[in-house]
Order: sequence, then structure tokens, then C-alpha cells
Amino acid sequence: MNRNEELYQGKLTTIDHIAEIVESGWNCCADNGIAIPFSIFNAIGERVRRGNLDNITMQSFFDVCSMPCYDKDLSKKITGISWFSSSGGRKAINTGNADVMPNYYRDAPSLYRDYIDIDAFFSIVAPMDKHGYFSTCNSSSSFAQSRKAKHIFLEVNNNMPRSSSASFIHISQVSALCENNIPIPTIPSVADDSLSVRIGEIIAEEIPNGATIQLGIGSIPNAVGMLLKDKHDLGIHSEMFTDSMVELLECGAANNCRKPIHIGRSVATFAFGSRRMYDFIDDNPSLEMLPVDYVNDPVIIAKHPNMMSINAAVEVDFMGQVCAESIGSRHISGTGGQVDFVRGAIQSIGGKSFIAFTSTAGEDAASRICPVLKSGAFVTTSKNDVDHIVTEYGIAKLRGKSVYQRAKALISIAHPKFRDELTYEARKLNIIV
Repeated sequence: MNRNEELYQGKLTTIDHIAEIVESGWNCCADNGIAIPFSIFNAIGERVRRGNLDNITMQSFFDVCSMPCYDKDLSKKITGISWFSSSGGRKAINTGNADVMPNYYRDAPSLYRDYIDIDAFFSIVAPMDKHGYFSTCNSSSSFAQSRKAKHIFLEVNNNMPRSSSASFIHISQVSALCENNIPIPTIPSVADDSLSVRIGEIIAEEIPNGATIQLGIGSIPNAVGMLLKDKHDLGIHSEMFTDSMVELLECGAANNCRKPIHIGRSVATFAFGSRRMYDFIDDNPSLEMLPVDYVNDPVIIAKHPNMMSINAAVEVDFMGQVCAESIGSRHISGTGGQVDFVRGAIQSIGGKSFIAFTSTAGEDAASRICPVLKSGAFVTTSKNDVDHIVTEYGIAKLRGKSVYQRAKALISIAHPKFRDELTYEARKLNIIV
């Protein structure tokens, strides 16, 4: 047994024992999605529930499974702070049982470094290699968090894909670890709906051969990815690595050969998808999982000619303000990397940003194109950054257009049943005269 193996065995313990190490008053954090050790966090929650722990903070990004910090019965003793909420986080935030950290995703590492004290960093990792290193797979903020933390606790899982380029943690840095080979969270397979496919077709026509793509979360970005299989020499530089990107790489539509940097390699900062996708990532030298302050830096993004950014939203107003985070003041999600890639794409030579959504909500009860955003709505992408807005009725090119021109373009891609009403409202606002 070598030195690294001796250290491993000396620090190996159970999930419950790691939870016992945590002290009242600690600020605990994890990176995002599949890197969050929900088993350890739930064990910490059980200690709190028994009255053995108090005043705990849990910070996470894209919490894809249930978290004890979102349990209303524990909300007085555990404070959940979501950097990009999902599932249970939304309800807890909207009922006042959890908090939100406003941020551009690219800034997350610097916010941890400069503003936030961390008592403990937690992560699911792939098994240790012969040199004593663990791969976090999702790079995102792991490097900044782990370097700032006073303690590092790892949950080693054989099902976690190993990335050869993600943030690494050496066994000598680890306070304690456990083994837990449970399945990694996946995205359920959902058939694309006809509207998403139609919107995807409209966007796919705008993407030239040799372009570099970023796809956000949702059915529309996924549909776009699946509709690019007849393209050639595509590149991938995206915060999230998706199943549709695996399809593009395996069919040869994407090969990253025309990228000016990371030539021949796909670049992302985290992954969330199917088991098939995780197997594709595992030990794949052609995929680089890099920290988000690099991947989402608009300057880095803009280095890619014909950078194509595809993201979703809830609504847009006549000024071009995009809301992707709330319905009125009701929280849905976070800013994530939408603004990072919008800004990078519009600074790219030949680049384009697309914000896409179906024209209506609530079974055609309401138009997503509005005279003004709903009261209290959070502006995600500003009127000064917005580029293309897409619905199933076409594309509205807003960048370089006046408010009058924007309103006319947006009304033209609204659902036909709302166009007269929207025109009337534009006249009331003295936008159209």
C-alpha cells in the first residue's frame, strides 16, 4: 500500500460520521448538479432534526435533488442559499424558507474567494487515481470553493464520470471521505414537443457550418442541438454539456476543428443529462470541463467566430428586456450563464444570441411578448444586450433597432390572437403612433 492509499484508508469513514463532524454555525457549500452530495447533506439535516445541530448554512447551485435546507420544518435551523434554484428550492424561496444569491454564473468563483467564508466544501467525486487525485467532473466553482474551505469532505462514487481536465482534489487536502455508489441524478427522457421543434428549426437555419454553439437548459435548446446533425465542423463551448452535444459529436457534425482555442476539444463547465452522456464524459480527453470564470468569460466566448448562444426565457417586453428568472415577483430560477453568453456571442465576429420561447403561456391564455414585464419581474438580459428573440412564428432581430422597431418586430412574432391587443398597447405607450 502506497502513501496515498494509506491516507485514503485513514480518512475513509461513513456518511453519518461526516455529518457528525459538522459543527453548529458552519457555512457549507457544494458545486452544482451531480456534484452535490445529497446523502451527506441529508445526514446533516437529520442531525439538525434531532436537535444536535443548529445555525447551518447550505449553499448550492442547480440543486437537482431534494435538500434539507429547503425543508420548511428545518428552515429556522438551516439556511439554504441557492445560486440557481431548481425543484424544491423554488418553493422554499417563494415561501420565505430559503434565500437566493444574485450572481452572474461567471462571477461565482470570485464571489466565493472574495466575499464568502466557507467552513466546509462537499462534493461527489470519481474514485481516486494512482496519484492520489479525485476528479470533481463539474468544474464550475469547485476549485475556488475547495481552496477557500477550512474542511473538504468527499463522497466517492464509482458512477461519477472522471474528467481528465476538471478541478482535482488531492487526498492530502481531504478532511474525511465516504464511499456511496448510488446512481448519479439524470434528466428524464422527454419527447420534444412540436413547438420546441419548430422553434429549433428556425434557429438551426441561422447557424452556419463551422459555428461554435452554446445550449442552455430546456426543451428548445435541446431541440436546436438535435436539429444540427446535418451541419459540419461545429464547435462546442458551453457552460452545460448536454445529451444533444453527444449526438453532434458522435455523428460528426461537431468536431471543434475550426475553433481558435481548445482546437479539437469541446469545452464546458458542468454536465447534466443521461447515463449515456456521463459514460461519454468518463476519461474522454476530447472534452474539457473547466472553471466557470473561464468558460463563461465573455472575452473568452467572443474569441470564437460565429459564436451561437441559445437560451430560454419567460417573457420579453417591447424594450427588449428579457425575464428568465421569475413570473412577476415569483422566483423560478437564477441568471445562470445566459447573460455571459449573450454578451460573448454579440461580441463574436459573426456571432448571434437567441432567446427563445413559445409565444404563449397557460394554453394560449397569455402572451409571452408583453408591453411591459409583469410587476416585480426580474430582468435577466437587459435591453442593451438582447439580440434575437425567437418564437414559433419567427425571429425578431432587436439589436441595432429602436424601441419602435423592436415593438413592431416583436408583435410580428407574437401569437396572432394577441397581435391587435399588443399593437393597441404599443400605441397607448406612444411607442407606435
